[in-house]
Amino acid sequence: MHKIAATPGGWNPQAEGVIFIQQTPAPIVFISAADTDIQTLAAAVSKLPAEFPKLRAVNLLQLQQQLTIDTYAEEILEHAEVIIIRLLGGRSYWSYGLEILRETVEKTQAKLIVMPGDDSPDPDLISHSSVSLSAVNQLWRYFTEGGVQNFVNALEFAADTCLKTAYNPPLPQTVSRVGIYDWGGHAGACFETLPADSDPPKSPPPPAPPKGEEVRTLTTSCSPLIKGGWGGSPGLKTHPKWHGEEGGHGGTAPTVGILFYRAHYLSGNLAPIDALCQALLERNLVPVPVFVSSLREPDLQVELLEYFQPKDAEPIQLLLNTTSFAISGFNSPESEQNTLKSLDVPVLQAIFSGGGLEQWESELQGLSPRDVAMNVALPEVDGKIITRAVSFKAVKSWNSELETDVVGYVAAVDRISFVADLTTNWVNLKQTSASNRRIAIILANYPTRNARLANGVGLDTPASCVEILKALQQAGYQVDNIPSSGGELIEMLISGVTNDPEGRELRAVNQYLDLAEYQEYFATLPQQVQDGICNRWGLATGEKTELLTANLFPIPGIQFGNVFVGIQPSRGYEIDPSLNYHAPDLEPTHNYLAYYYWLRQNFGAQAIIHAGKHGNLEWLPGKSVALSSNCYPEVALGAMPNFYPFIVNDPGEGSQAKRRSQAVIIDHLTPPMTRAELYGPLQQLEALIDEYCEAQSLDPSRLPMIRDRIVALTNKENLDKDLGIQLNKSEFTEFITRTDGYLCELKESQIRDGLHIFGQCPEGRQLRDLIIAIARHPSTNRIGLTRALAEDSGYDFDPLTTAGDLTAELEEKAAELVDNLLQNIRVNPRASAVQSAVKNIQIGQATQPEIDWIENYLLPSLLQTNQEITNLLRGLDGRHIASGASGAPTRGRPDVLPTGRNFYSVDIRAIPTETAWRVGRVAAETLIERYTQENGEYPKTLGLSVWGTSTMRTGGDDIAEALALIGVQPIWDGPSRRVVDFEILPVAVLGRPRVDVTLRISGFFRDAFFNLIDLFDSAVKAVADLDEPAESNPLAAQVKQEIQDWESTGLSREEAEVRSHFRVFGSKPGAYGAGLQGIIEAQNWTDDADLAKAYINWSSYAYTSSSSSNLAGDVPEVKQSEWGCSAPEAFEKRLGQMQIVLQNQDNREHDILDSDDYYQFQGGMTAAIRNLRGKNPETYFGDNSIPENPKVRQLREEIARVYRSRAVNPKWIEGAMRHGYKGAFEIAATVDFLFAYDATANCVEDFMYEGIAEAYIFDEKVQAFIQENNPWALRDMAERLLEARQRGLWQSASQDTLDKLRSIALEAEAVIESQTEIR
Repeated sequence: MHKIAATPGGWNPQAEGVIFIQQTPAPIVFISAADTDIQTLAAAVSKLPAEFPKLRAVNLLQLQQQLTIDTYAEEILEHAEVIIIRLLGGRSYWSYGLEILRETVEKTQAKLIVMPGDDSPDPDLISHSSVSLSAVNQLWRYFTEGGVQNFVNALEFAADTCLKTAYNPPLPQTVSRVGIYDWGGHAGACFETLPADSDPPKSPPPPAPPKGEEVRTLTTSCSPLIKGGWGGSPGLKTHPKWHGEEGGHGGTAPTVGILFYRAHYLSGNLAPIDALCQALLERNLVPVPVFVSSLREPDLQVELLEYFQPKDAEPIQLLLNTTSFAISGFNSPESEQNTLKSLDVPVLQAIFSGGGLEQWESELQGLSPRDVAMNVALPEVDGKIITRAVSFKAVKSWNSELETDVVGYVAAVDRISFVADLTTNWVNLKQTSASNRRIAIILANYPTRNARLANGVGLDTPASCVEILKALQQAGYQVDNIPSSGGELIEMLISGVTNDPEGRELRAVNQYLDLAEYQEYFATLPQQVQDGICNRWGLATGEKTELLTANLFPIPGIQFGNVFVGIQPSRGYEIDPSLNYHAPDLEPTHNYLAYYYWLRQNFGAQAIIHAGKHGNLEWLPGKSVALSSNCYPEVALGAMPNFYPFIVNDPGEGSQAKRRSQAVIIDHLTPPMTRAELYGPLQQLEALIDEYCEAQSLDPSRLPMIRDRIVALTNKENLDKDLGIQLNKSEFTEFITRTDGYLCELKESQIRDGLHIFGQCPEGRQLRDLIIAIARHPSTNRIGLTRALAEDSGYDFDPLTTAGDLTAELEEKAAELVDNLLQNIRVNPRASAVQSAVKNIQIGQATQPEIDWIENYLLPSLLQTNQEITNLLRGLDGRHIASGASGAPTRGRPDVLPTGRNFYSVDIRAIPTETAWRVGRVAAETLIERYTQENGEYPKTLGLSVWGTSTMRTGGDDIAEALALIGVQPIWDGPSRRVVDFEILPVAVLGRPRVDVTLRISGFFRDAFFNLIDLFDSAVKAVADLDEPAESNPLAAQVKQEIQDWESTGLSREEAEVRSHFRVFGSKPGAYGAGLQGIIEAQNWTDDADLAKAYINWSSYAYTSSSSSNLAGDVPEVKQSEWGCSAPEAFEKRLGQMQIVLQNQDNREHDILDSDDYYQFQGGMTAAIRNLRGKNPETYFGDNSIPENPKVRQLREEIARVYRSRAVNPKWIEGAMRHGYKGAFEIAATVDFLFAYDATANCVEDFMYEGIAEAYIFDEKVQAFIQENNPWALRDMAERLLEARQRGLWQSASQDTLDKLRSIALEAEAVIESQTEIR
């Protein structure tokens, strides 16, 4: 690829619409992204000499689109003599604008001064200036010190430097970088903001200036902004209210720190800080508001500690942070590189939004991409707890001298109230003794059957819950009658009422909420919430049965003293299955709200633990982030501390919980991983193939006999269907080669070996295999264990990408080495395990560093898995939970260990990463090659599901592949490696035609990656505008045709163009999911038309890079101004032309029969296409688990691989059977997902149903296990297989098999009925 041959895309990731700046020219133009700069400038301009040159100011955020920049340059900048710009984030944030500025000043010979917008030097940025470095440095220091007088002096200095005036201002005057703000809220003090006329007092002196430079220090001690004076600093006299008096800092009331930028203090932007202080004071909390110039400097962090941990008073109990960005970095080798973590208190992120209040109220995104990056994603890196947007920007006045709006922050009163309530609850939790704390542990339950209680991906949730109960008891909590096992816990829960309607009226109600109390509570909710719920569900009635003499709301769960373990209420789709078709944004039921109200008010929970990925609370309708009081997650949960044990490899869905339910993640380890190996008939077949190969040279006379046995066994096991080989039409040698390769791949497949138990490190073989699974993959400064062994063995192949006998040999060597390592640590833990191991096994030069790494990093990290429990207890003590990276440890991410941390996700601005681009580009070419080989032509159209969690886990493999398919490459900024634009690759460079790609994005992807939607949509439009032949650019050809088609239906040209470009579709704004799980669970479908209807209704909302997508004719529920318009006709048009449906998977810590998401997204799209076109599209599965070697398979092939390597593998079944109820749950879930994939994508062979029945239901040992631990699962599996036969999916089922299934289902039903007691 040659960039010189590429076409710039012109995309700007910071763009928020085209704006034209209405100004008249002036000699000096000031550009800054900080409204505080413009506020201070507005105050300063009135203090300039009367003859001072005219000045214009503009916020850089208004100069984002290229057209805007070009117009402003032509109308204003070309007439300026001096252009001053303060730029946050480096050159990459405004690269096009800088380019235009340089061109302008070259043309006009004006002076250009470019400097950072913060106090961090940026030589690259400053180098764009056209004045001396010393002049830029001095001007930068004026602005960095801040304050009105420094701004006045800065402007005069700039005029002297560039315009040859003679104002001779004083040198920059230092201003305190840290200090307490006396907000004046004592005894009803006034909040009036006064004009700025001086600067605040000084903190301890800053570092000495460069030699030869003079620095003046202001001496005033009077606050320029707020009546009542400045609040104090170490060594200075403070207001008496802060000491000694009741409620003061050092008094009896708890103190809460508030951290905000000094720029707000200097510019008078203090209304939100005042409101926060007042709200805390009203809750008997003492605010300690401290301003800081920046958190990047370690010395300032240390200085902050003097305010928040004073030597003569109690330290703060919690910190409210309003600053942006992070102290730590995304790629820091150690978590949280900042001094503030030594405070060891929760840090709540109170968001100062860069948007307006009206925009936030009307839109479901909640925050702009810029705000999400600066105020959510980056603060998460420091372990901050995301709360709400408490402040928004608003125009305060028009400054006629600057010809610009002066924008300031306004407080959002009810959002501040929420954050203050959350703060109060955290402080109360911290100050309540463990013996008196009341904690609720909530277990998810979907589908809402008793067979599927305690969802938790990769987690033995019931056993983990018991471990948490034990740990709480040991820590001093009052916990009574702890169950002896997870199985006993489930028995106790099921003995009472659950979500399962079966037998509900006969089950005991252990606790309930009175209808009258609920109605009183419901009346206090926002009217919009009341109307939404009542319009959907009617008025609240509660339940009345034989066991309930009054109308009540039963609360499923058990109280163990001060700890309640409950079952999360259902979403409500099971109440009316038709809602699955047309209500993607279903309001929660009255029961749902009653449940969480009871937890808060009647049980008195001080914190909630949502145990395991994932429940349904964080997926309720509402804003993506920065929720309002009308958003249902907030309505249900309230301002409650929320802890969430969550699997470490799922940053996306964990981030959803963090951002929509103020959750503190306690990440947990993945299940142990192991090699699938071969078993039973597959093992026999491998031995026969080895025997055949041996006989070829030693005893050819035996070949016919061995061949017959191989053919017979292959036919019996249906392996010919896996391989797509007809034995009578293929060369036997080719068959042997392909079969042997397939068996080797199955043998080396990674599968789970049981489940994780919270706080417990795997032991024995599970620990050994997990170590190898992680160490096998390369990471920073490592080549990987098996590659090292191959190198030391002199093998010239890559064991990560090649399966075969030699790879198996290396795996056995790795197992022996790790076994030896673990044995020596057990025998002699104080000695070097590696030294001991060397005595027994010779370790090669390449392997030695790998073993050292295992001993010194990986194994110690895994042995710290007990921190999961430890840190949960720390959190409940109101202490800080350290942050950590997230990702799949077996995909080159050992840095996510040890677990037990509050994981963060990714820098959305750097996606797709260059690594992801390499994976995506290779995956795209591999897919095209596979399709072309099988179909004899290049593909034209493709549908790809893109999920937020995999995007976070991989850095954007999927979006990179989509871009590669349409022939577009991202452009990364040099220093930051953030994506700043794209380039269109010519067809001659691609070496193939472009592919017209349609994305079906998940709800979380929509919420988290607005920038990637913008990027892809902009790329589609750019490609559609190319003048290329139809055979080279089917996307452009299709757009041109559709414009005509839409116009013929009566749409305007503009509307037709918008619709024809739609290529990104997803759920309704504020909603999530793909709509199929509910109707398949409820058996509420008849044929493909039903499946298609549900999928399309849930998926047909178009997302673009601007609001231009909102068209006449949108459904009534979707306002014209909303992002994501209803476009079912456009979506059906896309589906009706689809040749390929692609689903990717990026790691092997789970598979496509582990989750309903795979069949809902890929299967749903396939069913919709089949219904529209009358035939299945080509369905492909992209395996990107080894980034160096992306593979593409037919979906049928992948189903077969998972079926053989995991689903019916005795090794996996035995692992599941170690986990009682939850193990049986996992087995039953596999049956459900296999069935659903077949129902939607027609991809399951009959023999697989037979094999599942034999392995799970007819096997006496397995059947007895499931019957004993989870009889509901046994019955449900039998009934699901019978449904497969009834729907024609399992056509070859024998009558004897069906009779056996019915008999077993009835036996299980009898067991279930015997366990249902009237109490």
